[in-house]
Amino acid sequence: MRDPLSEKVKSLKPSGIRKFFDVVSEMPDAISLGVGEPDFDTPWHIREEGIYSLEQGSTFYTSNAGLLELRKEISRYMKRKIGVEYDPKAEVLVTVGGSEAIDLAFRSMLNAGDEVAYIEPSFVSYLPCIVMADGVPVPIPLKEENRFRLTPEELRAAITPKTKLLMISFPNNPTGAIMEREDLEKIAEVCVENDLYVISDEIYMELTYGVKHTSIASLPGMRERTVVINGFSKAFAMTGWRLGYAVGPERIIRQMIKLHQFAIMSAPTTAQYAGIEAMRHGEKDVEMMRDSYNKRRHYIMKAFQDMGLSCFEPQGAFYLFPRISEFGMTSEEFATRFLNEEKVAAVPGSAFGDSGEGFLRISYAYSIEELREALGRLKRFIDRLRGEQR
Repeated sequence: MRDPLSEKVKSLKPSGIRKFFDVVSEMPDAISLGVGEPDFDTPWHIREEGIYSLEQGSTFYTSNAGLLELRKEISRYMKRKIGVEYDPKAEVLVTVGGSEAIDLAFRSMLNAGDEVAYIEPSFVSYLPCIVMADGVPVPIPLKEENRFRLTPEELRAAITPKTKLLMISFPNNPTGAIMEREDLEKIAEVCVENDLYVISDEIYMELTYGVKHTSIASLPGMRERTVVINGFSKAFAMTGWRLGYAVGPERIIRQMIKLHQFAIMSAPTTAQYAGIEAMRHGEKDVEMMRDSYNKRRHYIMKAFQDMGLSCFEPQGAFYLFPRISEFGMTSEEFATRFLNEEKVAAVPGSAFGDSGEGFLRISYAYSIEELREALGRLKRFIDRLRGEQR
């Protein structure tokens, strides 16, 4: 029989995140510090709105682009948060999570052979989505000494005549790095000079600590060349509702809707009604969760300092990216031993690209009790490793 499988799909590596958590799910007394999922329940008033929509019989398809009422709320939200107005009828698309929006953007914008410069370490979906859209991925390794921010010099070095897109994600997963306005202004200049379009994944934009989020779409000359990706999972603790969105120029959003129409039809109706409530009345919930994450961030950074573990201090998202290269093993070897010996799952930095080697991603979207126990196990583990090195 002939091979029924696509060579392109076979060439893709499975997610480096899921590998460890498939093991954890069957390991008694294991603690997971790796899944990027808030430990908060979806706020009750948001759940109630979803329940009410079911009780009212609102169980039918919505328009392909999503409920107009939700798209209007998204438009108001973006105006409020990043200072950019989008036409809810033409420039907003509701998707099945932010991940679908990323996939649609690449497939709508890339021709075969177009190059995509993307920051690394980065969310695990970017590389395979570029490949599946017949683009050519060009990683830009970010450096810890630059606080994992993209510099204009690094971007210029990655650009060739075939570069069409820049993919950025700030606040960043896995590093927790942010880009402030003055940083993004320099990147915007390079994009305009080289006629680059930008896909900006801003799923963590509500989770910044002490610094106001800036979207590159809000800068001069960038609205017309930027697709902003966002969603409800992280800010509103709605991961299982699978609700995201994209905003951007009408000519791009129109093509994304076409692909969404053929592949998905529409995002889950119940989730869309809940999303309306989240955007209208969820501000206090977001503030409460952000304050809690910030306390956990300080708690873990202090614990790392006490155990002598080097770690860049993040200002966004809910991840820490400690350096573990001192122990003389790969990040996957470190994570595997940590899981097997102490029953704690964390993600090897290499899961986020080659430039993540030597680091470990730890999520602090967990209770203080879980974090305290996991950090105790981590200290015991690294003390043992240092003992082995003597």
